[in-house]
Amino acid sequence: MKKLPLGLSQREALWAYAFLALPLAFFLFIRIWPALQAFQISFYQWHADPSQRQFIGLANYWRMFHDPRFLQALRNTLFYTLLGVPAEVTFALAIALLLNSVGKRFRALFRAIYFAPYVTPPVAVAWTWFMLLNPHRGVVNRVLVALGLPPQPFLSDPATALPTVTAVVVWQFLGFHVLIFLAGLQNIPQMYYEAAQIDGAHGWRLFRYITLPLLKPMIAVSVLMATAGPSIGFLQLFTHVINLTWQNPGGPLGSTLTVLLYMYERAFGAFEMGYGAAIVVFLFFILALISLIEFKVLGRKVEYR
Repeated sequence: MKKLPLGLSQREALWAYAFLALPLAFFLFIRIWPALQAFQISFYQWHADPSQRQFIGLANYWRMFHDPRFLQALRNTLFYTLLGVPAEVTFALAIALLLNSVGKRFRALFRAIYFAPYVTPPVAVAWTWFMLLNPHRGVVNRVLVALGLPPQPFLSDPATALPTVTAVVVWQFLGFHVLIFLAGLQNIPQMYYEAAQIDGAHGWRLFRYITLPLLKPMIAVSVLMATAGPSIGFLQLFTHVINLTWQNPGGPLGSTLTVLLYMYERAFGAFEMGYGAAIVVFLFFILALISLIEFKVLGRKVEYR
């Protein structure tokens, strides 16, 4: 019996699978396979020769929670997150509200200005701010002295180093969150505001009962990306810290050390690949747990009918 030719929908499905095969293979071999390998290595005492690697079970994980420097890095990372995420989301929402109230011509200009730092390489941003914040020759301290204020240590004092790094990260990625909120604001139907104004609502009440609830999906995305997003999440800080504190990575006195930076020190500085892999696995579960909690708290949608 002669086979009938494939229908249009079947051919489209085959082409779709063909085009999806390459990115799927990339995801499996570049993402999933290395992750599984890291999980396996975390149970071993590392050696360049695979035949000499010793299985040590949970010893690397046990070591983590008895390692003062790792605990300091974990504490710093949590401080970065608790300080940076609310600041980034709050400033981004405030700026988006201001941009949404100006004319379209100026809105496009300011949107480009705020977004420019986001597309700048983090290494370039970190080195630029390192020079600007130099305690002796930096422009920022020169301005402070000109205003009659004392120069600040910024990156050279344990009390100010972590907030300074946080401020630099917030400054760079603020535009990304501004665009998220601006898109959300522009998608809120105007009739909701008109109906509320007829009922006597103005100002804060409009924001509290219309704008904020309808922005919950954008708030959820913004908080998630600021917390655990690749490259821009505070739980995964690395590039900014290592470049802003290049003379003493994670310093002064470990006050800016992060979990990823400590993993880099152990795995590629001390060649303790097993211990470094255990740190990565632990960070993965922390990211997954926090992401699930944020989705649970912020993921519910609000609709007005």
